[in-house]
Amino acid sequence: MPALFLALFLGVILNEWKVATPDFDWEFPRDHWAHDGYRTEWWYFTGHLQAPSGRRFAYQFTLFRIGVVRDPPQLDSAWTASALVMGHAAVTDLRSKRHIFSEVLYREIPLLSGYAEFPAPRIGWSRAPPGTDADWYLEWKGEGFELVARDDALDLGFRLTTSPVKNLVLQGPNGFSRKSAGGAASHYYSLTRLETEGELTFEGERLEVTGLSWMDKEFSSSHLGMEQIGWDWFSLQLADGRDLMLYLMRASDGGVDTASGTLVSAEGVPQYLSPESFEVEVLDHWTSLETGARYPSRWRIRVLGETLVVSPLVSDQENRSRLRGGIHYWEGAVSVERPDGKAIGQGFVELTGYGVGNRPPL
Repeated sequence: MPALFLALFLGVILNEWKVATPDFDWEFPRDHWAHDGYRTEWWYFTGHLQAPSGRRFAYQFTLFRIGVVRDPPQLDSAWTASALVMGHAAVTDLRSKRHIFSEVLYREIPLLSGYAEFPAPRIGWSRAPPGTDADWYLEWKGEGFELVARDDALDLGFRLTTSPVKNLVLQGPNGFSRKSAGGAASHYYSLTRLETEGELTFEGERLEVTGLSWMDKEFSSSHLGMEQIGWDWFSLQLADGRDLMLYLMRASDGGVDTASGTLVSAEGVPQYLSPESFEVEVLDHWTSLETGARYPSRWRIRVLGETLVVSPLVSDQENRSRLRGGIHYWEGAVSVERPDGKAIGQGFVELTGYGVGNRPPL
C-alpha cells in the first residue's frame, strides 16, 4: 500500500475525526482558515488568464491539508506532525496546448509547511519543490486572496491576486454537501467569480496576465463513501453572469450514485439543484498515453430546460503525480456552447478516480 494511503487509513482507524453536519455555524472571514479536527481540507483555485498579446492560459492552484492522526504523537522531535500539506499547481498554454503540472508534499511542521490561525494573513504555505528556493502560499488580502507557486525545474510559476465579483455562495443548504447515501459529506462554499491579475511564468517566459477565477473550499472527514471511486465536477461561468456547479459521485461500477449542483444567478443568488433537475451526457472520451486512464472528454448538460455543450480546450490536461504513491487526475479548462455552437461561457472540469487503483485518498 503506498505510504500516503497507509497513513490516511491508519489515521481513520486510530482517531475520531470531526464529521460534517448540517448545522455548522459559519463565520467569515474566519472560515477561510484551516479547521482542526477534520481529516481533509482544501483550498482550490482554477481560472482563465490572458496576456496583453491575447495569448490565453488556464491555471490551477490547490493546497490540501490531509490529516494523518488527530493529535500529534508526544515525541521530542521537530518532525512530529499530525497532518500533511500537499500542493498542486498547473498551467496550460491554450496556444501551444502544453500542460505543465507541479506538486509538493510535506509534513505540516514549521520547517516545511503549515496552516496559520485566524487572523494571520498567510492562511497556508509550504516549501516549493526541491531545487526551488521559495514558498508556495495562500494569503488573505482583506477581500480576496493572493496565491503564489513556483517550480524552477519546470520553468513554471505565478503570483496572482483575486478580488470577488460576487458574494460567497454556500454549496448546499447551509453549505452542507452530501456526497453519498452512506453519510459522506463536506462543508463546502465557493467564490464563483474572482477578478484575477498578476504575473505568470511559463517555460521561462514571464507575462502579465488578467482573467477570471473560481475558488472552492471544502473540509470533511468523509468526502468519498467506501463504495465510491471518484467524482466528476463542473464549474462553469456563463456569459450572462450566471455560474453553475455540478458534481457527480461515481460508484465502483462506474455509475453515478449521488449528484447535486448549484446554479448561481447573475446577482449571486444560489438555486440548489436536485439530481432530477439536470442530466450530464458523455459525448466523447480521451485516453492518456502516459497512464492509460480513459476519461470523459465532452459533455451535453441539460439543466432546468437549457442545454449546454462542454468541451475541453486541450485534450491532455491530466495531472500526473511523480511522487511515490501519488495519483493522477484530469483537471482542465473547458468551453461552454449552445447546441448551435455559439460560445456562452468557460469553466473547469475535474475528473478523479479514473484508471486502475486511482481512488482519491479522501
